Amino acid sequence: MTVPWLCEDGFLNSPQYGRGIALFNQAAFFACHEALEDAWRDAPESERKFLQGLIQIAVAFHHYSKGNSTGARSLLARALRNLAEYPEQFAGLELEPLRRSVVDWREALDKGTTPPLLPTLTARMVDQNP
Repeated sequence: MTVPWLCEDGFLNSPQYGRGIALFNQAAFFACHEALEDAWRDAPESERKFLQGLIQIAVAFHHYSKGNSTGARSLLARALRNLAEYPEQFAGLELEPLRRSVVDWREALDKGTTPPLLPTLTARMVDQNP
């Protein structure tokens, strides 16, 4: 896999991507999905499934916040499929903890039990454009 355009050598190349991560970590999932869609439009093909997976997770949590558990479960499943091909660290993010959290959320939603805490995106990058 090539070095991601979104984040190269620890430096953020896409302000929309950085904004999307910040909004995700603030649980502003609708705004997050919009910021990540802006990054998706400019991203090379090799990173689009990655961004689509993050967008799907954000939209899933937005659905859940509005009482739509069925929509959330479906989107979380699709997000896991889209993120499966990426390594544990990609585009400045630690993906393995995110994937584990999404699996835990899916299981809780499938069983009708209380879901775990919302995940956060653990970033390892520096914004070049403060």
